[in-house]
Amino acid sequence: MSSLERADGAFWDTLRTTTQSRIGLGRTGDALPTRRVLEFSAAHAAARDAVHQPLDTDAFVARARGLGLGEPIVVTSRAADRGEYLRRPDLGRAPSDLSAVPKTGADLGLVLADGLSPKALTDHGTALAGAILAALPPDVTVAPPVIATQARVALGDHVARALGVRTLLVLIGERPGLSVADSLGIYLTHRADPEDFGSGVTDAHRNCISNIHPPEGLGYADAARIAASLVVGARRLGRSGVDLKDTSRAELEGPDQRGLH
Repeated sequence: MSSLERADGAFWDTLRTTTQSRIGLGRTGDALPTRRVLEFSAAHAAARDAVHQPLDTDAFVARARGLGLGEPIVVTSRAADRGEYLRRPDLGRAPSDLSAVPKTGADLGLVLADGLSPKALTDHGTALAGAILAALPPDVTVAPPVIATQARVALGDHVARALGVRTLLVLIGERPGLSVADSLGIYLTHRADPEDFGSGVTDAHRNCISNIHPPEGLGYADAARIAASLVVGARRLGRSGVDLKDTSRAELEGPDQRGLH
Protein backbone atom coordinates (compact mmCIF):
# COMPACT_ATOMS: atom_id res chain seq x y z
CA MET A 1 0.00 0.00 0.00
CA SER A 2 1.38 3.40 -0.98
CA SER A 3 1.66 6.34 1.40
CA LEU A 4 -1.07 8.07 -0.62
CA GLU A 5 -3.41 5.10 -0.14
CA ARG A 6 -2.67 5.01 3.60
CA ALA A 7 -3.39 8.74 3.91
CA ASP A 8 -6.62 8.33 1.96
CA GLY A 9 -7.68 5.46 4.20
CA ALA A 10 -6.93 7.44 7.36
CA PHE A 11 -8.97 10.35 6.02
CA TRP A 12 -12.05 8.16 5.48
CA ASP A 13 -11.57 6.34 8.80
CA THR A 14 -11.73 9.70 10.59
CA LEU A 15 -14.68 10.94 8.57
CA ARG A 16 -16.67 7.74 9.18
CA THR A 17 -16.64 8.43 12.92
CA THR A 18 -18.89 11.47 12.29
CA THR A 19 -21.69 9.72 10.38
CA GLN A 20 -23.56 6.45 10.11
CA SER A 21 -23.67 6.81 6.33
CA ARG A 22 -21.62 4.45 4.19
CA ILE A 23 -18.79 6.57 2.83
CA GLY A 24 -15.29 5.86 1.57
CA LEU A 25 -15.95 2.14 1.19
CA GLY A 26 -12.92 1.51 -1.00
CA ARG A 27 -12.49 -0.83 -3.96
CA THR A 28 -11.03 -4.26 -4.61
CA GLY A 29 -10.53 -4.31 -8.33
CA ASP A 30 -13.91 -3.47 -9.81
CA ALA A 31 -15.86 -4.48 -6.68
CA LEU A 32 -16.33 -3.44 -3.07
CA PRO A 33 -14.09 -5.03 -0.44
CA THR A 34 -15.54 -8.23 1.03
CA ARG A 35 -15.78 -6.62 4.48
CA ARG A 36 -18.01 -3.84 3.16
CA VAL A 37 -20.22 -6.30 1.27
CA LEU A 38 -20.72 -8.36 4.45
CA GLU A 39 -21.46 -5.22 6.48
CA PHE A 40 -24.11 -4.20 3.93
CA SER A 41 -25.69 -7.67 3.99
CA ALA A 42 -25.82 -7.66 7.79
CA ALA A 43 -27.43 -4.20 7.86
CA HIS A 44 -29.99 -5.27 5.27
CA ALA A 45 -30.84 -8.35 7.33
CA ALA A 46 -31.19 -6.24 10.49
CA ALA A 47 -33.57 -3.85 8.71
CA ARG A 48 -35.70 -6.74 7.43
CA ASP A 49 -35.82 -8.31 10.88
CA ALA A 50 -36.83 -4.98 12.44
CA VAL A 51 -39.79 -4.72 10.04
CA HIS A 52 -41.02 -8.30 10.25
CA GLN A 53 -40.40 -9.25 13.88
CA PRO A 54 -43.69 -8.60 15.75
CA LEU A 55 -43.85 -6.72 19.03
CA ASP A 56 -43.75 -8.88 22.18
CA THR A 57 -46.94 -7.31 23.49
CA ASP A 58 -47.02 -9.00 26.89
CA ALA A 59 -43.46 -7.97 27.72
CA PHE A 60 -44.04 -4.44 26.50
CA VAL A 61 -47.25 -4.07 28.52
CA ALA A 62 -45.33 -5.05 31.64
CA ARG A 63 -42.77 -2.34 30.95
CA ALA A 64 -45.44 0.27 30.14
CA ARG A 65 -47.01 -0.27 33.56
CA GLY A 66 -43.91 1.35 34.98
CA LEU A 67 -44.94 4.69 33.48
CA GLY A 68 -47.42 5.10 36.33
CA LEU A 69 -50.36 6.10 34.13
CA GLY A 70 -52.55 3.12 34.92
CA GLU A 71 -53.09 -0.19 33.18
CA PRO A 72 -52.00 -0.02 29.52
CA ILE A 73 -54.66 -0.75 26.91
CA VAL A 74 -53.75 -2.88 23.89
CA VAL A 75 -55.42 -2.25 20.54
CA THR A 76 -54.68 -3.47 17.05
CA SER A 77 -55.40 -2.30 13.55
CA ARG A 78 -57.44 -4.15 10.95
CA ALA A 79 -54.26 -5.69 9.55
CA ALA A 80 -54.22 -9.31 10.67
CA ASP A 81 -50.43 -9.81 10.60
CA ARG A 82 -47.17 -8.16 9.55
CA GLY A 83 -47.55 -9.30 5.96
CA GLU A 84 -50.97 -7.72 5.54
CA TYR A 85 -49.81 -4.66 7.45
CA LEU A 86 -47.03 -4.09 4.92
CA ARG A 87 -49.23 -4.75 1.90
CA ARG A 88 -52.23 -2.72 3.09
CA PRO A 89 -51.29 0.59 4.75
CA ASP A 90 -54.96 1.55 4.82
CA LEU A 91 -55.74 -1.31 7.21
CA GLY A 92 -53.01 -0.11 9.55
CA ARG A 93 -54.76 3.25 9.88
CA ALA A 94 -58.10 1.78 11.04
CA PRO A 95 -58.73 0.11 14.41
CA SER A 96 -60.24 -3.34 14.69
CA ASP A 97 -61.87 -2.75 18.08
CA LEU A 98 -61.64 0.15 20.53
CA SER A 99 -64.20 -1.08 23.02
CA ALA A 100 -61.50 -1.52 25.70
CA VAL A 101 -60.41 2.13 25.44
CA PRO A 102 -62.04 4.19 28.20
CA LYS A 103 -63.32 7.72 27.78
CA THR A 104 -60.96 9.61 30.09
CA GLY A 105 -61.34 13.29 29.34
CA ALA A 106 -57.61 13.73 30.00
CA ASP A 107 -55.65 16.52 28.33
CA LEU A 108 -53.20 14.25 26.52
CA GLY A 109 -53.26 10.77 25.05
CA LEU A 110 -50.16 8.64 24.60
CA VAL A 111 -50.07 5.90 21.95
CA LEU A 112 -47.08 3.55 21.77
CA ALA A 113 -47.21 2.01 18.29
CA ASP A 114 -45.04 -0.64 16.67
CA GLY A 115 -45.16 0.94 13.20
CA LEU A 116 -42.54 -0.19 10.72
CA SER A 117 -40.03 -1.08 13.44
CA PRO A 118 -41.37 -2.91 16.50
CA LYS A 119 -37.71 -3.15 17.52
CA ALA A 120 -37.55 0.63 17.86
CA LEU A 121 -40.57 0.64 20.16
CA THR A 122 -39.09 -2.18 22.23
CA ASP A 123 -35.70 -0.49 22.51
CA HIS A 124 -36.80 3.09 23.14
CA GLY A 125 -40.57 3.35 23.70
CA THR A 126 -40.97 3.31 27.47
CA ALA A 127 -37.78 5.27 28.15
CA LEU A 128 -38.86 7.99 25.73
CA ALA A 129 -42.40 8.05 27.14
CA GLY A 130 -41.00 8.43 30.65
CA ALA A 131 -38.84 11.35 29.54
CA ILE A 132 -41.87 13.03 27.95
CA LEU A 133 -43.94 12.64 31.11
CA ALA A 134 -41.13 14.23 33.12
CA ALA A 135 -40.91 17.16 30.68
CA LEU A 136 -44.64 17.97 30.54
CA PRO A 137 -46.08 20.80 32.65
CA PRO A 138 -47.55 19.42 35.90
CA ASP A 139 -51.07 20.62 35.04
CA VAL A 140 -51.31 18.43 31.90
CA THR A 141 -53.27 15.26 32.65
CA VAL A 142 -52.34 12.12 30.70
CA ALA A 143 -54.61 9.18 29.88
CA PRO A 144 -53.50 5.57 30.41
CA PRO A 145 -51.08 4.50 27.67
CA VAL A 146 -52.44 2.74 24.59
CA ILE A 147 -50.22 0.14 22.93
CA ALA A 148 -51.10 -0.24 19.26
CA THR A 149 -49.92 -3.12 17.07
CA GLN A 150 -49.83 -3.35 13.27
CA ALA A 151 -50.35 0.40 13.54
CA ARG A 152 -49.88 3.42 11.29
CA VAL A 153 -49.85 6.97 12.67
CA ALA A 154 -53.47 7.69 11.74
CA LEU A 155 -54.71 4.87 13.98
CA GLY A 156 -54.00 7.26 16.83
CA ASP A 157 -56.72 9.64 15.65
CA HIS A 158 -59.37 7.02 16.40
CA VAL A 159 -57.76 6.31 19.77
CA ALA A 160 -57.86 10.03 20.62
CA ARG A 161 -61.58 10.10 19.95
CA ALA A 162 -62.16 7.02 22.10
CA LEU A 163 -60.07 8.45 24.95
CA GLY A 164 -61.76 11.84 24.72
CA VAL A 165 -58.44 13.72 24.53
CA ARG A 166 -57.77 16.84 22.51
CA THR A 167 -54.02 16.33 22.13
CA LEU A 168 -52.31 13.11 21.11
CA LEU A 169 -48.72 11.90 20.98
CA VAL A 170 -48.00 8.80 18.90
CA LEU A 171 -44.61 7.21 19.53
CA ILE A 172 -44.03 4.90 16.58
CA GLY A 173 -41.27 2.82 15.03
CA GLU A 174 -39.90 4.46 11.91
CA ARG A 175 -39.01 2.68 8.68
CA PRO A 176 -35.63 0.98 9.17
CA GLY A 177 -32.76 1.95 6.94
CA LEU A 178 -29.39 0.42 6.21
CA SER A 179 -27.78 2.52 8.93
CA VAL A 180 -30.47 2.49 11.63
CA ALA A 181 -33.04 -0.23 12.33
CA ASP A 182 -34.40 1.07 15.64
CA SER A 183 -35.33 4.72 15.10
CA LEU A 184 -38.45 6.05 16.83
CA GLY A 185 -40.64 9.00 15.83
CA ILE A 186 -43.15 11.16 17.70
CA TYR A 187 -46.25 12.54 15.98
CA LEU A 188 -48.29 15.22 17.73
CA THR A 189 -51.84 16.01 16.69
CA HIS A 190 -54.11 18.52 18.40
CA ARG A 191 -57.84 18.01 17.88
CA ALA A 192 -56.99 14.54 16.61
CA ASP A 193 -60.61 13.35 16.41
CA PRO A 194 -61.25 12.72 12.67
CA GLU A 195 -64.71 14.30 13.01
CA ASP A 196 -63.09 17.64 13.87
CA PHE A 197 -61.94 17.96 10.26
CA GLY A 198 -64.38 17.82 7.38
CA SER A 199 -61.83 16.17 5.10
CA GLY A 200 -60.17 14.08 7.82
CA VAL A 201 -56.88 14.53 9.61
CA THR A 202 -53.92 14.91 7.24
CA ASP A 203 -50.16 15.14 7.70
CA ALA A 204 -50.50 18.92 7.56
CA HIS A 205 -52.30 18.72 10.92
CA ARG A 206 -49.39 16.94 12.61
CA ASN A 207 -45.93 17.75 13.94
CA CYS A 208 -43.18 15.16 13.76
CA ILE A 209 -40.01 14.60 15.77
CA SER A 210 -37.92 11.87 14.15
CA ASN A 211 -34.60 10.02 14.32
CA ILE A 212 -34.84 9.22 18.04
CA HIS A 213 -32.34 6.47 18.81
CA PRO A 214 -29.61 7.40 21.27
CA PRO A 215 -26.70 7.48 21.37
CA GLU A 216 -26.28 8.08 17.61
CA GLY A 217 -29.63 9.78 17.02
CA LEU A 218 -31.72 12.29 18.94
CA GLY A 219 -31.67 11.58 22.68
CA TYR A 220 -34.66 11.02 24.93
CA ALA A 221 -34.28 14.28 26.89
CA ASP A 222 -34.02 16.48 23.79
CA ALA A 223 -36.92 14.72 22.05
CA ALA A 224 -39.03 14.99 25.20
CA ARG A 225 -38.27 18.69 25.57
CA ILE A 226 -39.39 19.35 22.00
CA ALA A 227 -42.52 17.21 22.41
CA ALA A 228 -43.49 18.99 25.63
CA SER A 229 -42.96 22.38 23.99
CA LEU A 230 -45.19 21.36 21.07
CA VAL A 231 -47.91 20.10 23.44
CA VAL A 232 -47.91 23.43 25.25
CA GLY A 233 -47.86 25.35 21.98
CA ALA A 234 -50.71 23.31 20.47
CA ARG A 235 -52.90 23.84 23.51
CA ARG A 236 -52.17 27.56 23.42
CA LEU A 237 -52.65 27.90 19.66
CA GLY A 238 -55.63 25.58 19.43
CA ARG A 239 -54.16 23.54 16.57
CA SER A 240 -51.08 21.63 15.49
CA GLY A 241 -49.32 21.06 12.18
CA VAL A 242 -47.89 23.63 9.82
CA ASP A 243 -48.94 26.58 12.00
CA LEU A 244 -47.19 25.21 15.10
CA LYS A 245 -43.43 25.72 15.48
CA ASP A 246 -40.97 24.26 17.97
CA THR A 247 -39.94 27.05 20.35
CA SER A 248 -38.12 24.84 22.86
CA ARG A 249 -34.65 26.08 21.93
CA ALA A 250 -35.66 29.73 22.25
CA GLU A 251 -37.38 29.07 25.56
CA LEU A 252 -34.24 27.41 26.93
CA GLU A 253 -31.90 30.14 25.73
CA GLY A 254 -33.99 33.06 26.86
CA PRO A 255 -34.82 36.35 25.10
CA ASP A 256 -31.19 37.48 24.76
CA GLN A 257 -30.29 34.54 22.53
CA ARG A 258 -33.42 34.12 20.41
CA GLY A 259 -32.24 36.31 17.57
CA LEU A 260 -29.00 34.41 17.05
CA HIS A 261 -30.35 31.60 14.83
